[in-house]
Amino acid sequence: MDAESLLEKYAEGQRNFRSENLSEENLKGADLSEIDLDNANLAGADLSGPNLTQAKLNSTNLTKASLTNTKLNSVSASSAIFAWTDLNGADLSWSNLSNTNLNYANLEQAKLTGVNLSSAKLIYANLDTANLSGANLSSADLTAAYLAEANLSKANLTKADLGQAYLVGANLTLANLTEAILQSAKLQGARFHRANLNEVDLSGMNLADIDFTAASLQSTNLTKALFQGANLQKANLRWANLIQANLDGANLRRVDLTGANIYGATFKDADLTGAIMPDGEVYKPIASEVEIGKQETSLEKVISMTRKVINTDNAPAPVGPYNQAIAASGQFVFVAGQIAIDPRLGDVVYTDDVKKQTEQVIANLEAILTAAGATFQDVVKTTVFLADMNDFAAVNAVYAKYFPEDTAPARACVQVSRLPKDVLVEIDAIAMISA
Repeated sequence: MDAESLLEKYAEGQRNFRSENLSEENLKGADLSEIDLDNANLAGADLSGPNLTQAKLNSTNLTKASLTNTKLNSVSASSAIFAWTDLNGADLSWSNLSNTNLNYANLEQAKLTGVNLSSAKLIYANLDTANLSGANLSSADLTAAYLAEANLSKANLTKADLGQAYLVGANLTLANLTEAILQSAKLQGARFHRANLNEVDLSGMNLADIDFTAASLQSTNLTKALFQGANLQKANLRWANLIQANLDGANLRRVDLTGANIYGATFKDADLTGAIMPDGEVYKPIASEVEIGKQETSLEKVISMTRKVINTDNAPAPVGPYNQAIAASGQFVFVAGQIAIDPRLGDVVYTDDVKKQTEQVIANLEAILTAAGATFQDVVKTTVFLADMNDFAAVNAVYAKYFPEDTAPARACVQVSRLPKDVLVEIDAIAMISA
């Protein structure tokens, strides 16, 4: 059938054109709403600009057809063939395209809101800037598809294959990607706000600077993944595999790491404020003010029983938070030099901030003293090692918060050429335990 005959019969009220051969025909700009073209051959046809609203295109062959700016909303096109078809700017909203072949199709700027593309083939399809909000793409094959700046908010991508897909700048807010394949996909600048990525394999992937705010990555494989500078605030990383992952500089405020495997992961300069650590406890980088207050309450009793400040005018007076000497009785505990390693992360924190490193060092000292039954007030001698003596004032300001001048232990401070793991400060201590 030629285009002229079809248009005449359509004008007379006929709608059934199933299995007709209309390949290479020109139907440009025609009004063909509610037409039935199931199983028809429209390969190479020019259908740019027409109205095909609510048309039936099930199993129709539209290979290499032109459908630019065509109205295809609410169309039924299950198992249709759109391979190499030009659908630039077409409106396919709320259409059923399940099991459809759209390999190499051009869907740039297409409207696909609420479309059903479950189990569809979209290999190498161009969906740049397309609107797929609320679309059903479950089990769809999007291998190497182009989705730059595409809107996939609230889309269902469960078990979809996005391997090697180009998702740079895509919006995946509230998208469901459970068990989706994302290996080798390009995700730079993509947004995953509150997205569900449960049980996804992201191992070894470059996820630097990506926004995962409040996303669910529960039980996800993130082995050796690069999260440097990524935003994971409030993200759910329960039972995730983070072995050797790089989270340096990441925003991990209030992240939930309960049960996560962080063996060998790095967290340099990461913000872990309020984070729930793998052991279920809230992250605390330094001793709390409440604990310090409790120590001060028992200070007088401890000092009078176990230690005595030595002060003589025949030696230089202290010029900081230390005393000339401490006379002590009882058992002693010798605390090894502590550096700014967070025990929960197993790595150095705050690599470029000597004040924060000192806070972490003090926290480590406190933990060891507590385990030995001692407090800061039981310390009789410390040694401070600095990589740069110019940091002395900054370290001293933090140190003084925990060792008041009137009861502070004896102290030595030296600059050394290098410290373990290239930290900026190390402190050891000798404390006593009441006999």
